[in-house]
Amino acid sequence: MSQLSQSLPLTPSAAAPAKPGGPAVTSAKLANGLEIVVIPDHRAPVVTHMVWYRNGSADDPVGKSGIAHFLEHLMFKGTKAHPAGEFSELIADVGGQENAFTSNDYTAYFQRVPKDHLRTCMDYEADRMQNLVLTDEVVAPERDVVLEERRMRTDSDPSDLLNEAVQSALFTRHPYGLPVIGWADDIAGLGRADALAYYERFYTPENAILVVAGDVEPRDVVALAGEVYGKIPARGAAPQRWRVREPKPHAHRQVTLADEKVEQPSYQICFLVPSYKTAPGEAEALEVLAHYLGGGQASLLFRTLVVEKKLAVSIGAYYGGTALDETRFYLYGMPAPGVSLETLDEEIAAIVASLAEKGVDAADIERAKSRLVAETIYAQDNQAAMAQWYGASLATGLSLADIQSWPERIEAVTADQVVTAAHWLDRQRGVTGLLLPAGRAA
Repeated sequence: MSQLSQSLPLTPSAAAPAKPGGPAVTSAKLANGLEIVVIPDHRAPVVTHMVWYRNGSADDPVGKSGIAHFLEHLMFKGTKAHPAGEFSELIADVGGQENAFTSNDYTAYFQRVPKDHLRTCMDYEADRMQNLVLTDEVVAPERDVVLEERRMRTDSDPSDLLNEAVQSALFTRHPYGLPVIGWADDIAGLGRADALAYYERFYTPENAILVVAGDVEPRDVVALAGEVYGKIPARGAAPQRWRVREPKPHAHRQVTLADEKVEQPSYQICFLVPSYKTAPGEAEALEVLAHYLGGGQASLLFRTLVVEKKLAVSIGAYYGGTALDETRFYLYGMPAPGVSLETLDEEIAAIVASLAEKGVDAADIERAKSRLVAETIYAQDNQAAMAQWYGASLATGLSLADIQSWPERIEAVTADQVVTAAHWLDRQRGVTGLLLPAGRAA
């Protein structure tokens, strides 16, 4: 887009809200292995229903990149009980929304509907978790749809092509270097047997997380999930997710793409860094570092390069800490007219080097932490955002306790820890990507 009768836990565990006044999140687990998370929000009679599977593009078999995303498409092709299009029409009729998405580490399906239709959403998702019907007549045309999606969104977009090249250079062995949508040649070879094998492996209750946020009572949601999802037979242990480890990089790499469709040059450098799963403690410092360096107009890079030196028209930083394995830290920007990408690169490198050598302003770090925590509190105003935050974190190996203690852990980060984290931004660990208009030199 893009059953056996078993006992139900009667006393789900309630985790404390991340901040006073925040949601009291409840968790439970069915006997067949399905995890349940309920996030109450009684301000409107609406509910967000999400099913997360612990598989993504990094779990695609060798030579079959894109199969996780392809199966996401095929999951909308229906079952015997619910032919293709039936559920989507129902969601539209009640004024709801539905969609799905695939990432490196997970695939998620969601609906946002009036709360009276929660059971309908559960019935549908439980049905297609075990009864998906695929024929060659369905699979072949959908494969063409995915190939066209790749041509339209990636192959015709220079910035997407550059990002693919940067990721491939950053992850030389780890499957994070594969595009989520897959390589075109691999997609063209995917068939019904590939989709069914992947479906049988990963689409099991043991491998799934149900997240429900909205105008619901936790105990009622757990009981309803037991009635609907609890009928799905357990398959045994959840599938193992084995990935090769990315070796430590020892050389800076640069990727340059010039294209006639590019009107404004742009710059990025992507570093291989730890995630919350691989290095708790360091990850929080990297999160604060990203916000300190490039988190909006109060950030160090914006103040220095956009406001003071006027060398850039935009600048930012991003840390993708929610990942099962080592992840990415981005610095990116667009130069001001007449400023070369080489100059912008040198200026950014100098600021990072100075930070690592001379330290940071403790007051600025405190302000960055306050903004980060405030954004998290504001996110509680959106039930769908909360459902996505919890689902993505749990699907990448974190616990409810990890999620809910995050604000306190961010507040505990010191200026010295941020300086230490800056040493991960060693150019030998990074790949620079330069996007240029056709005929322009870097």
